[in-house]
Amino acid sequence: MTVSSVELESRPAGVPDGSAAADLLRTDLVPLRTLVEQARPTDVERALRARRRSLADFAVLLSDAAGDRLEDLAQSAHATTVRRFGRTVRFFAPLYLSNECVSTCTYCGFSAGNDIARRTLTPHEVVAEARELRSRGFRHLLLVSGEHARIVSKDYLVECVRLLAPEIPSISVEVQVWDADTYRRLVNAGCEGLVVYQETYDRSTYAAVHVKGKKRNYDWRLAALDRGAEAGMRRLGLGALLGLHPDWRFDALAVAAHAQALMRRWWRCEVSLALPRLRPAAGGYEPTAPVDDRTFVQLLCALRLFLPDLGISLSTREAPELRDALLRLGVTQMSAGSHTEPGGYADATDAEPQFEVSDTRPPDAVAAAVQSAGYDAVWIDTIGPRRSTL
Repeated sequence: MTVSSVELESRPAGVPDGSAAADLLRTDLVPLRTLVEQARPTDVERALRARRRSLADFAVLLSDAAGDRLEDLAQSAHATTVRRFGRTVRFFAPLYLSNECVSTCTYCGFSAGNDIARRTLTPHEVVAEARELRSRGFRHLLLVSGEHARIVSKDYLVECVRLLAPEIPSISVEVQVWDADTYRRLVNAGCEGLVVYQETYDRSTYAAVHVKGKKRNYDWRLAALDRGAEAGMRRLGLGALLGLHPDWRFDALAVAAHAQALMRRWWRCEVSLALPRLRPAAGGYEPTAPVDDRTFVQLLCALRLFLPDLGISLSTREAPELRDALLRLGVTQMSAGSHTEPGGYADATDAEPQFEVSDTRPPDAVAAAVQSAGYDAVWIDTIGPRRSTL
């Protein structure tokens, strides 16, 4: 267990005091991880009945004993989600700008060493892709790219956002992490959201899978969402790649603690969390510690009960049947009809994807499934959920 109580003075400058990242690093997760193993049925009953839940309650809800109460977790998670968010699901689409990358990450299809067809969209090609997505109903776009500071430069990203802003009401970015000044430039150009996955919170695993490139700097990445919030980003998204670190419960505890810290520090921002399960990718990557469906359901329900105002995002990595089922258990936003390679919406492309998509249904089919379940597919929204004091 590597995230533990540490004196702030011993921390790198990339994690400043007064940040959610610093708050996370002050959280001793070791006893919480032990609590997961020691939880008894009576602890689970108490956690389920609690009016407001602590990280310790969340740990109990991750236990095997809680797994035996999965139906009760699901019912409570459903009721909590409807109470806080109503019967709505926000739709968004990823728009991949580039699969060029100078980082070597063992699990990623864009990794620098992979022999794949590379492509970077011109800003005007980005606009064409966005217009096609808009014609399909999308008003929330997530701009995604590999890490290449020269090809996918600060100026390039700002120009893409500037051109899209008059036509797309909600633009977020999931790109190489930058400093606060760069995020401020993106905000001024029309960007409102920043998504940064820590991938894994275990430092030894993080170092092992991030072999080369700026992404190796764990602490600089950990504090990126704080820099984005400081720069004026209105939406913050975080997550961990389930199956990257062998102990999924450790990463679950860490990402939940990080989400809680962000919601406390940056309470004016809307915070959302995603827990994508690793998929096969270019270079022959296959997950070595996959998380099964039942475990995934338990984790999402536990998250909803711990942080009732947290947005929970679901990607097309998951199978259609599971996505439809999870809709009732806490998911508040999802992608649909996604391409994970640059291009592919407006025109065909020979660029290769970041990972395999599982739910290949077109957006209107996903929206129909949402509506048949008694929910509203929200293509654009202006008001987030009611917020409670954590």
